[in-house]
Amino acid sequence: MGKRAAILEAAKALFIRNAFAGTSMDAVAAEAGVSKLTVYSHFGDKDNLFREVIRARIQEFLPEDIFQYEPGDDIGGVLLNIALQHARNECNPSIAGTFRAILSDCRQGNPRYGRMLWEEGPAHTHKLLQDLLQKAADAGALDIQNASLASTQFYALLKGDLLLRRLFGCEDCAVAFAAEIESNARAAVDVFLRAYLPR
Repeated sequence: MGKRAAILEAAKALFIRNAFAGTSMDAVAAEAGVSKLTVYSHFGDKDNLFREVIRARIQEFLPEDIFQYEPGDDIGGVLLNIALQHARNECNPSIAGTFRAILSDCRQGNPRYGRMLWEEGPAHTHKLLQDLLQKAADAGALDIQNASLASTQFYALLKGDLLLRRLFGCEDCAVAFAAEIESNARAAVDVFLRAYLPR
């Protein structure tokens, strides 16, 4: 593993474990087995490192290529693929750990880290889906007047109460919870298509 990748892996682990405010560049350097100067030379400062961690996580769990749509593609299949990956990843224990860490920072008066997470994570994937939905609407595959609103509705259907239950530790059986995540994702796509398929 290269130094940059090692630093990112170390930062991921530390941000989840200690939240943003509790993670120092010294600690990241020690965890990665590199000098602090090396960390700064690769990422500049802690804010940029945090943004890169978020980008890496998003690309790892929800790669941009799944948001590709071309006229003639099965829009239901494309949306189902997005739904399944998004739902599984959002309820992933490590993602929930990141959310807990950010909420802790926000509670301690550090909302800018929450904003960074929002900009690099949900706002970014919202725009990717919005663009996809607009393409599908332009091709006549969906009847959507407001692609931004439809994107928000899609993610809201996916979310249900699953993320909150994961955050609060209210998933009693991992196997049953995983099955519920998949079932909810399929139902979300079904409801969305009932609303937006051309009549």
